[in-house]
Amino acid sequence: MLPRSVYLLLAILIAPPTQPPVGPGGRDYLYSVKTSIHGSGDAQYWLFEPEGAKSAPVVIFLHGWSAMVPGPYELWIEHIVKKGRIVIYPRYQRSLLVKAENFTPNSMEAVKLAMEELKQEGHVKPELDNVAIVGHSAGGLIAANMAVLMAGEGMPSPRALMCVEPGITERNGRKVVPLLNPEGIPDIPMLVVVGDADKNVGDMDAKHIFRMSTDVRTKNYIIVHSDDHGDPPLVADHYAPNAAKAEWRWLPEIHNGVDALDYYGFWKLFDGLCDFAFYGKNGEYAFGNTEEQRFMGMWGDGVAVRELEVYETL
Repeated sequence: MLPRSVYLLLAILIAPPTQPPVGPGGRDYLYSVKTSIHGSGDAQYWLFEPEGAKSAPVVIFLHGWSAMVPGPYELWIEHIVKKGRIVIYPRYQRSLLVKAENFTPNSMEAVKLAMEELKQEGHVKPELDNVAIVGHSAGGLIAANMAVLMAGEGMPSPRALMCVEPGITERNGRKVVPLLNPEGIPDIPMLVVVGDADKNVGDMDAKHIFRMSTDVRTKNYIIVHSDDHGDPPLVADHYAPNAAKAEWRWLPEIHNGVDALDYYGFWKLFDGLCDFAFYGKNGEYAFGNTEEQRFMGMWGDGVAVRELEVYETL
């Protein structure tokens, strides 16, 4: 048996997977990114557009509590846009003093304004019959709420929904972020994704959204697992979905930027979800407990990263 120090040295020499060249989560990009900021206060929003595209589907990207600018998610947003989709990023809280019960109404207002702005000259034409919603943390709850509300508010009905580490509605008996009844989520393809090391919000709200969305026929509940086989280790904590550029990594919770948990996990799943919902392709990367869906890449020594754990029912 080798000494522990040798095992540690070997781990340091084992590199994690890099971004795949093509496909969902891959770097086969088609466009550059055009960014603009609109509105003010709680209704402020960012637009990220695939420069050169004539038209594009629309992704509503809902951030976690306190991420009032896109920086902590910027590389994921750019990935989505470079694949040929418009991203709307509602601020929904002008400061940390904004009450949580206003998060969903503020997001709805910002998205309404964004969709009107996109109809003006100088923007990529939005394909409003192809709208997807993705949200992380508090944004995961808001995403579920918006899926319930949009059609009834005269907005385009979403075609796909992904709630990433959604939470938290209640802590120590105190209400935190309101969640509407998930029974109101329409029958659209849906993913609910959690991390095995998420100590911030856990999985209570994620399981509730998944179980109670009874009208949704195509849905998977997915656990992203940590893996310390190589160096740096892959840690599926609450901040794993953050995808910050270097200038943002001074914040402890987003120091790691992007890794295989993004490429093969969050990014791949959302790409596959959108491709399936919009175009009827690549569904095997998002649903069905397939090899393509579960696969998380290979460490530098040829060992497979721990796979995604997929459930169709809970």
